[in-house]
Amino acid sequence: MARFSLLFRLARRSVFRNGRRTVIIVIAIAVALWAMISFAAIMRGAESDMVHSAIFTLTGHLQMHAPGYLDDPAIDHIMDPPSERVVQLLASSEVKAWATRVRVPAVVMSEHDTAGVTMVGIDPAAEKGLSFIAEAVHQGQPLSSAKDSGIILGRALADRLGTDIGRRVVVMSEAEDHSVADRGFRVVGLFQGDREATETGYVFVGRRVAADMLGLGDRVSEVAVMLDDERDLPSFLTRLRDAAPGLDVEPWTVLEPMAEAMVALSQAWIWMFFIVMYIAMAFGLVNTLLMAVFERTREFGMLQALGMRPRLILGQVLLESCILLAAGTVVGLLLTAATLALLHGGINLTVLAQGAEMWGLGKVIYPTASLGDTFGAIAMIAVLGILCSLYPAWRAARRVPVESITRN
Repeated sequence: MARFSLLFRLARRSVFRNGRRTVIIVIAIAVALWAMISFAAIMRGAESDMVHSAIFTLTGHLQMHAPGYLDDPAIDHIMDPPSERVVQLLASSEVKAWATRVRVPAVVMSEHDTAGVTMVGIDPAAEKGLSFIAEAVHQGQPLSSAKDSGIILGRALADRLGTDIGRRVVVMSEAEDHSVADRGFRVVGLFQGDREATETGYVFVGRRVAADMLGLGDRVSEVAVMLDDERDLPSFLTRLRDAAPGLDVEPWTVLEPMAEAMVALSQAWIWMFFIVMYIAMAFGLVNTLLMAVFERTREFGMLQALGMRPRLILGQVLLESCILLAAGTVVGLLLTAATLALLHGGINLTVLAQGAEMWGLGKVIYPTASLGDTFGAIAMIAVLGILCSLYPAWRAARRVPVESITRN
């Protein structure tokens, strides 16, 4: 302890003796740590937004379909209502919400324009906690039940069709007997989605109304399920497949492959950025610490001449590096906390709406700091600092005292 106390005092005095060099190193470490954690937080926020959008845009954690529906979501690939065994499984405590839907391609027409859409027949009560539509109606009123005869359009679709609440539109689709089915609906509400493609791609009607229009009876297009904890997905998926052997049961990662790919790409970007910052910082630290050692050659020679062993010289240089790393880490964490506090309200991507939507992002990204990313960045910088200090410390410890003292 006495030796450590002595080394600590010497290291502390050396750190504060050259204030400019110390400030440069601390700032370099702080900026690197700030950049790594802040970038990771933004990417994690984007990742979370992509996953949330994929799950809540009518997907859920998993879905059940008739074989062939995912390849051709037409009226030919519909299925009977869930069996009693499936319903019992869906009633378990693991399931947060589930719903049956009628979901078919359709055409919606107003007096001004026509658009291709996906008509989704829903039970409004069952959609709560399952999809965005339960809380997305921002003008007018939502559907009251599966038998509600109204229709809900996206705000962007209503603008394109030149229609509004209270106006009538006609929806056409293929009926169960392959004839053309059409029905007039009165617009009762407009919904707002995270993406324009959502607002223009879907119209919502009551499930019973859609089934009657298409002649489906009690049959449905899909069953969507939201679990209380996504970690239960693998085991629950296996049990649901066993309960419905004739159906196609898939998780959201299969139903939304683009979102899954973007999550993997996001994680790769984070580690690539970490590695780039790691390499850039390594060169800076090695150069700075080497210069600091060369400037103090005579000092280290005097210490060895007075009896300090080489390993203690090595320990002193490493201890100086640890002090600098600790100071830089604290400053970096403070900068990161301030940055994330400033971005607490999110990063608005409205001006980049089309580009952001192409990458599966919403209009606002909320940076999300991860403890794993934070500790990973700190550990990488700590290991880097120690490794970069070993060579300068070894150079300082191996010099012959007489040569060090007499060197000009």
